[in-house]
Amino acid sequence: MLQRVLALVACISLMGCGLPRGAGFQSEVLAAANTNIAARGETPAFDFAVYPVNSGSLPMLRSWPSRNLPVQRWLNAAEQPASLLIAPGDVVQLTIWDAEENSLLAPPGQRSTPLQQVQVSADGRIFVPYIGELQVAGMSPDAARARIEEELLPTIPSAQVQLVVEAGRSNSANLTGGVGAVGIYAIPDRNFRILDLLSLAGGANPSFVNPQVRLTRGGQVYGVPLRRLLDEPQLDIPVRGGDRLQVVADDRSFLALGATGSQSVIDFSADEVSALQAMALIGGVSAASANPKGVLILREYEWAEVRDGISGPPQQRIVFTMDLTTADGLFSAGKFLVQDGDLVYGTESPLGVALTAFRVATTVQSIAN
Repeated sequence: MLQRVLALVACISLMGCGLPRGAGFQSEVLAAANTNIAARGETPAFDFAVYPVNSGSLPMLRSWPSRNLPVQRWLNAAEQPASLLIAPGDVVQLTIWDAEENSLLAPPGQRSTPLQQVQVSADGRIFVPYIGELQVAGMSPDAARARIEEELLPTIPSAQVQLVVEAGRSNSANLTGGVGAVGIYAIPDRNFRILDLLSLAGGANPSFVNPQVRLTRGGQVYGVPLRRLLDEPQLDIPVRGGDRLQVVADDRSFLALGATGSQSVIDFSADEVSALQAMALIGGVSAASANPKGVLILREYEWAEVRDGISGPPQQRIVFTMDLTTADGLFSAGKFLVQDGDLVYGTESPLGVALTAFRVATTVQSIAN
């Protein structure tokens, strides 16, 4: 019986590489080749190229084509007068106060006359009794009120005007998606800003990991990450009438597999995610089985992006290797950016397999004893 057990232990030790593993060895992954060519005794033709990520290769690799978010155009904020400007489509409510005993507008015993609401016409005018058509578009409510009082002076010398504006389409913005409550929102004044509008709508969808703000204004589309709006106040621009905004999700992701802390699809948490940050997002590598010298990033480029190996990748499929046991490897991984669709792969350590074989052998021997 003991001889059989010892023979089993020897077989397990010799066949350790055949034990179940969570990932391949680095040598196994990088040895993939065209087996038909290899079978004919010819030099294997690899369908991928391998590039180490270090201080020597990093400047070249960072110049290769990128799938990261393109820099969107955006506008800088500028202080505006607080008051709203009346625009076509707004609704104006006038109340005229008259201290005269025989008022032309107020009934006997009353001093105020609320007039019927009027909508500012397409050419920016409203009708006011005893004045006629009056241009008010482009004026602040205070300026329009003073103008009406001035025009009424020859007819009603003691007239005082109260003017209230209800914003129409030209003084409203449309939130179309990605927020708590989509809809058309009135702009209360000219310093009403993007973040003010998003707050009114309940903020960005909480499921968005790295939300992006898109603004359509005057036929042009602008974009900025919401995080930058929060961090850089000069980017929080005033909302203008007719603006259309939406918050969209950053739909980029990368895949983590092998001897890593987690094996799943990971959403991008920022506009740029370095390889070192990606390792932190996935919980690093497995302490029990991973090879920290063999962390791989597998990426497939488009045919149009294939170049000479200097200004771009020499093949579609590229494997980037990282050694996280050296200072240069760690610094370089902190500057090498993961891209949309990348596979971050942790390879197994041969020592981990040997330890597994040893543990199995020890267990078998204990059972035998």
